[in-house]
Amino acid sequence: MSSSIPVTVDSPAPGPSSPSSSRWPFSLYDRFAAWRKALDLPNPGTSENLAKEAKNTLVNNYLFDGARADLSKSLSMSPGFNVTHSFTLGSQTAPPAYHFGAIFANENLFLHGNVDNDGNVSGRFNQGWSANNVTKAQAQLSSQSGQNFFQAEHDYQGSDYSLNGKAVNPSLADGTGIYIGSYLQSITKNLALGVEAVLQRQTPDMSDFATAYMAKYTSSDRNWIATAQMQGAGILQATYWQKLSEKVDVAADLQLVAGQGRRDALASLAARYELRMASFRAQVDSTGKVAAYLEQRFAPTFSFLVSGEIDHFKNAAKVGVGVMIESASFTPEEMSMMPPPPGSLGMPQP
Repeated sequence: MSSSIPVTVDSPAPGPSSPSSSRWPFSLYDRFAAWRKALDLPNPGTSENLAKEAKNTLVNNYLFDGARADLSKSLSMSPGFNVTHSFTLGSQTAPPAYHFGAIFANENLFLHGNVDNDGNVSGRFNQGWSANNVTKAQAQLSSQSGQNFFQAEHDYQGSDYSLNGKAVNPSLADGTGIYIGSYLQSITKNLALGVEAVLQRQTPDMSDFATAYMAKYTSSDRNWIATAQMQGAGILQATYWQKLSEKVDVAADLQLVAGQGRRDALASLAARYELRMASFRAQVDSTGKVAAYLEQRFAPTFSFLVSGEIDHFKNAAKVGVGVMIESASFTPEEMSMMPPPPGSLGMPQP
């Protein structure tokens, strides 16, 4: 007689989750990264250079009055190293001054030091760790009270976004200083949006926080660019730049202040014309000021500068003339045998 033996089948013990379920957050991120890569969005540039094209056309950053001379001498081509002597006198707003500067640069490092006749010392340091990571620092030591400062920042540029962190006069002891962070993201191939946050800590017990919002629209052919920046205090700045031809471009700038009992507005319109051996800029604004700047290059190492501004409402005028001379310690044969490497210094620009 046969007897049956009961067979017990054990249920599988609960084990760890499957790899697909444990990786679901990473899988979601990978899908999102692949979707962003498929969009092929361009890098929007840094927030600091949001209106770079318009600023290069406007005359504000080039105007000066009195007499000015910049003498530069190249001592090395690889790496780039030169020294500069700058003289200014006859200005209506600043006393006569002399500045001595030195610049060292290679493909990844940039150093610039400057000292003037009053003993004020300033310096800049840029270190490129990779094509997307750049660390910057600048400092100034002044004999005048309240003029000393130190600033450190870092730029990171992704495929379709850029990040910047900055600290001005930071104190490790009590955390005082000014701290700025910005993020600029391409939304489409033409539109980029960003935000900037500013934290000011005058004392450990007193702080102020503000935000600003940025927008940049670039045409598909990059022939015109419009930007806007809105700050929380009711300050709006908008720029428009357009390239009319290979030699002509125009720019407009609008600044509005509507807050804290103030209602001010300033509109500027400028144009730049690039000749074969000269560059001419002209500008007019809503306050009645008409300005012009001319840089005439008689040779690759010699430029003559003329700057002028007329204020029709105040019946005032400013005129400036200057020269820029660059000399090298190399013979023409040596210079032909030593082509400048990438990142070396060229002729200084104003």
